Amino acid sequence: MDQADGLRRLSKGVSLKTPGRPAVGTGKIRGLAVASGKGGVGKTNFVANLAYTLASAGKRVLVFDADMGLGNVHILLGLAPRFNMQHVISGEKRIEEVIIRGPGGIDVLPAGSGHRKYSELNGEEMLALKAELEALEEDYDYILFDIGAGISANVMYFCSAAREVAVITNTEPTAFADAYALMKILSRDYGQRRFRLIVNSISGRRDGEIVHRRLEQVADRFNLNIAIDLLGSIPYDEMVVKSVREQRLFTERYPGCGAADAVRKIARTLADTMPGAGIGWDSMFAMRA
Repeated sequence: MDQADGLRRLSKGVSLKTPGRPAVGTGKIRGLAVASGKGGVGKTNFVANLAYTLASAGKRVLVFDADMGLGNVHILLGLAPRFNMQHVISGEKRIEEVIIRGPGGIDVLPAGSGHRKYSELNGEEMLALKAELEALEEDYDYILFDIGAGISANVMYFCSAAREVAVITNTEPTAFADAYALMKILSRDYGQRRFRLIVNSISGRRDGEIVHRRLEQVADRFNLNIAIDLLGSIPYDEMVVKSVREQRLFTERYPGCGAADAVRKIARTLADTMPGAGIGWDSMFAMRA
C-alpha cells in the first residue's frame, strides 16, 4: 500500500484495525495532551512515568509520541521499535502493527526521529491520524499525547486533539515565559479555555504554587480569559536523573523517591477529575478549517 492509497482509505472512514479482533474494553478514552513551550523541562519523562503509574493502577494506557520529527519516548523506555507512525501515515503499516508494549504493560505508539517530512503534517495526514486514533478509542482508558516543544502547527494540532491540555514547566524564567506563550496561542487561536499545569523540578515546597499564581496573574493582566489548574508539582530528585541514564522509569526503579510520590498524586487527581474525557476530533477540525 502506498501513501496515497492509505490516505484515501482513511479519508473514506475505512478502519485499518485488524479484522476480527475483539474489543478490549468499552471505557471512554481520557485524552491528555502534555505540552511545553520550552524543551528540556522533563515533559517526556513525566508522560512516561504518569503512564506507568496509571497502568499500575489497572488502567489501559497508550502513550502516543506526538513529536513526529524528533520522537524519543522509546529511547527513554529502552525500546527499539521497528516501525513508527511515519509507516502508518505512509500507508505501509496499520496502527496496530506499530504499537509496542512498554514497561508495566503500557502501550507505546512511537514517532520517527530525524525526518523533517512529518515534522509538519498536512491536512490529509492529519485526517489519516484522526481515523486511526478513533479506531483505538475503545481499547484504552487513557491516551497520553507527548507533544513536541514549542508552538509549531503540529503542537497546535495535537493539543487540539485532546480534550485536556496540560502544560509542563519549571521555575526558570524562560520556561515560564514559553509556557505562557503556548497557552496564549492555544486560547486565542484554538479556543482552549482550560489548562492543567505541572511544575517540574521544584526546590521548595511552595515553588509550584508561586509559578501557578504568576501565570494566573499574567493571564488576567492580558485578559486571556482562561482557567489554569495546578495539577501538581514534582520535586527535583537525583533518582530521576539516575533513572534516565539507566533508561528506566523512576516510578518503576525508585518507587519510594519524592518524584515518584508526586507523580502518583498527579495520577490520582487525574483519575478523579477527568471522567469521560474523550478526544474532541470534530471541534479540532472545525477550528482548523
